Amino acid sequence: MKTNKITLITLLLMAFATTAFAQGFIEGTVYEQNENGEKTPLPGVNVYWKIVNEGVVTDADGHYKIPVHGQIGCLVFSCISYENDTIHHMFEPMHYDHVFQSANMLNEVQIEARQKGTFISALNPVSVQTITSEGLRRAACCSLAESFENSASVDVSYSDAVTGAKQIELLGLSGLYTQMLAENMPNFRGLASAFGLSYVPGTWMNSIQVSKGTSSVRNGYESISGQINVDYKKPEDGEKLFLNLYANTMAMTEFNFNTRWKMGEHGSMMVLGHVNKNFMQMDDNGDGFMDDPMVTQGTLFLRYDYISEHFDGVFGAKALTERRFGGMMGGNPFVEPSDDKFRIGTTRYEVFAKTGVIFDRDNTSLGLQQQFIYHDLGSSYFGRTDYNAKHLSYYANLLFDSYLVNEKHKYTLGASYTFDKYDETLNNQTQPRTEHVPGAFAEYTFDDDHHWSAIVGMRLDYNSYYKKMLYTPRLHVRFNTHDDLTLRASAGRGYRSPNVLAENSTMLASARIIRFINTPKMEDAWNYGINLTKDFHFGWRELILQVDFYRTDFVNQIVLDRDADAHQIRIYNLDGKSYSNSAQIEANCEIFKDFDLTLAFRYNDVKMTINDTLREKPFVNRYKGLVTMSYAPGTWQFDFTTQFNGDSRVPNLNGNATAVAHGQNIERSPFYVIMNAQITKSLGECWELYVGGENLTNYKQTHPIISADNPASEDFDASMVWGPLSGIKAYLGVRFTVK
Repeated sequence: MKTNKITLITLLLMAFATTAFAQGFIEGTVYEQNENGEKTPLPGVNVYWKIVNEGVVTDADGHYKIPVHGQIGCLVFSCISYENDTIHHMFEPMHYDHVFQSANMLNEVQIEARQKGTFISALNPVSVQTITSEGLRRAACCSLAESFENSASVDVSYSDAVTGAKQIELLGLSGLYTQMLAENMPNFRGLASAFGLSYVPGTWMNSIQVSKGTSSVRNGYESISGQINVDYKKPEDGEKLFLNLYANTMAMTEFNFNTRWKMGEHGSMMVLGHVNKNFMQMDDNGDGFMDDPMVTQGTLFLRYDYISEHFDGVFGAKALTERRFGGMMGGNPFVEPSDDKFRIGTTRYEVFAKTGVIFDRDNTSLGLQQQFIYHDLGSSYFGRTDYNAKHLSYYANLLFDSYLVNEKHKYTLGASYTFDKYDETLNNQTQPRTEHVPGAFAEYTFDDDHHWSAIVGMRLDYNSYYKKMLYTPRLHVRFNTHDDLTLRASAGRGYRSPNVLAENSTMLASARIIRFINTPKMEDAWNYGINLTKDFHFGWRELILQVDFYRTDFVNQIVLDRDADAHQIRIYNLDGKSYSNSAQIEANCEIFKDFDLTLAFRYNDVKMTINDTLREKPFVNRYKGLVTMSYAPGTWQFDFTTQFNGDSRVPNLNGNATAVAHGQNIERSPFYVIMNAQITKSLGECWELYVGGENLTNYKQTHPIISADNPASEDFDASMVWGPLSGIKAYLGVRFTVK
């Protein structure tokens, strides 16, 4: 029934889109005829042209009116309980009454379809790829950081070889240039930049939306290379009870749960919990350092949703505590501080509220988003470097949505305010910082219901810390043709307020001296992109082909220069060019029933001016290939992924005597292949068992830590990471679900 309603609405919208271009109409009434020959008007009948799939739906009196197309002569009448009727050679305007002669009586049927792992909407002007809950299940997905193993667009890698911090990469640019959202509110910023990807358990997520390039101005000015939004499970449609237990050969165990219940007529409550712990120190490569840090984390998420006719509200609170330490094998730095280890104790609280008033006028509402975050790293240190920091932030966003004349012309007006207060101490040197950013924005959306749509946005913000007015224009255009081809283009500007230490705390995982050559300025960039999506149909099978190209040009960028001096990290503002070109092609197809295949290839050309020379940005793979396969026959599911990672430039280490002596001073990283696999077995309605392996090729960067045997040396450096740090990792898990 739901599918039929969607079809009816879609066909109705298509009818409005074609009216303006018609040269005439065919109209009439559709009847049903009973055994006695009596005819009665039949509402809700789909009437459409077979070739272009454009049509209308009969009204309550069975009447229809459809535009004539000059070269289209097959008119289809379709209705539940009746066989389709096709009328040929209808080229001229005319009156035609159609009669369904006999009902096609159907027995009860159950329609089943396997959810796609990813999809991209053909109607959205912004190129947004959604990773569904099915896609998240195709890997262990212990956290947000591990949810992109099957993604061709997003790369995830280690920031260094000791802290376990992971960073994403989109369009060849660091995740700092990707705006991270949690249910459309900015999150994982500031102090959460280094380890925030591990704060979201995989089982908490309902889906992930990934958009490339600049996105809507509704969420701020920070999107430069793209935007990633995490959509959590919701109490109105989540499981009544869900349990997940996971363990791997790296001695890490994880437990997750969520449950929900109704609270009154309009309210519902959900509780989500997560605990993980490493029980053993591991040193697979024999360099004396732990391959993965010892992490103990616990987090709890409470949310309450209220839905009524004219008011919606979502209220939530999260609390997280984490103890993380690594470095040389043995000991516990939380008990016995040591110069050859690091420790970070994190406490984080989040409170948010999203409220909205829905007016009687269609598509008209007033909404307010608010979020408060407190993040405390406590008493942390990296070897002989002490680093303590706190981050307090508040975010508010007021939005009014409505339309002009008709619903083809929609608009959003809004105002926002962001407050950030940092208290950082590096080796007893305190660096406080307070930032106020008030802003206002307007966005206009045109949609002709079929072929064209466009979003034009502009926002104006003032940053108190940099005393700078920020102008942020954004444009997105979509065009759909009759042959299932969608063309999208985008252009826009983005800014970023850099917090160099907070966002790059893993720089401290080395003996390098951090030098600020000049005072950091706001990062500023333009992004342009084009995306083509084509659907091919082979019987019941569908092949979706996507090709895109994006370019980012920086007006200003913060440069972390590791090339000028092997014992320093020089930090300064861009003086010259910096750009990123990223081209990608991706194909998705169901080869045969229940067998999905994805093939993708991406090429990156990323350069920036470093030490007065325009050169390739370090640690960015020039290309990446991806093959994913998923087969789900009956109660089994088999998933397999292969990543082909190209070479990348490695910073110059000629001044590091230890690196030169041990052959660790290489100009480029080698090409390597990573394979992951998972097998899932459904055991009845509630239980599910899964087993898998990561990095099945057992490829790892040999001795990634320079001077690992002497952490007190000036040559010590754990930040030269370009590949996997550990070999094969096997895991086993069980899920229990009450839907």
